[in-house]
Amino acid sequence: MNEQFVRTELIYGEKAMRRLFNSRVAVFGIGGVGGHTAEALVRSGIGSIDIIDDDKVCLSNINRQIIAVHSNLGKYKVDAMEERLLDINPNVTVRKHKTFFTAQNSCEFDFSLYDYVIDAIDTVSGKIELIIKARSSNTPIISSMGAGNKKNPSMFEVADIYKTSVCPLARVMRTELKKRGVKHLKVVYSKEQPSIPKKDMTAASDTLPNDRTGSGNFVKKAPGSNAFVPSVVGLIIAGEVINYLTGDDC
Repeated sequence: MNEQFVRTELIYGEKAMRRLFNSRVAVFGIGGVGGHTAEALVRSGIGSIDIIDDDKVCLSNINRQIIAVHSNLGKYKVDAMEERLLDINPNVTVRKHKTFFTAQNSCEFDFSLYDYVIDAIDTVSGKIELIIKARSSNTPIISSMGAGNKKNPSMFEVADIYKTSVCPLARVMRTELKKRGVKHLKVVYSKEQPSIPKKDMTAASDTLPNDRTGSGNFVKKAPGSNAFVPSVVGLIIAGEVINYLTGDDC
């Protein structure tokens, strides 16, 4: 029994821990959600992880992102995440990709190599491409819906995309996936009505362009966030992945 993972092994057993060590998971988006997901996966014993993001750590990330500290300002998020993950488990294999995932560069990724894919990116077009690519290779995927402008972490739940309600991003995704014949998608979403930002941040340095949050008039301003909502979403996703890979999926 590996002492580092002894408490996890007590829950899942030795055979399951071997499965985790032999699993390769891809986390697309190393922000408030994806960063917490990646860390929880490695703390749970995942042996190989791909982290994909083209962004750098900035000051406004500090309120919610696990790698966002003053000493990491200006670093690529995947560099900061790799350093942190290897400090947690020096034996984990980390493959980092400094790229913003799009339909145009999706051919650079072989989804058949992954045992699970986590969608923690914020563009509708990118999310759809991830889902289509995972589906074509029969790779399980879980997708994070809108965590911005939410205050109540207890209202997040796991569901099929077609059983979601309230969430504006989930509504857009349902429409787009239906057009493409995608019949099922596991997501984490909230029924909480989004808060209205109290300040216009459209001129902020880390503001998301309109096409990063959807199409039409879905969201046109940078969403508000906090320390406890994205982290909860990330941990819920990590739990779903670990339970699936260990055969303990409910």
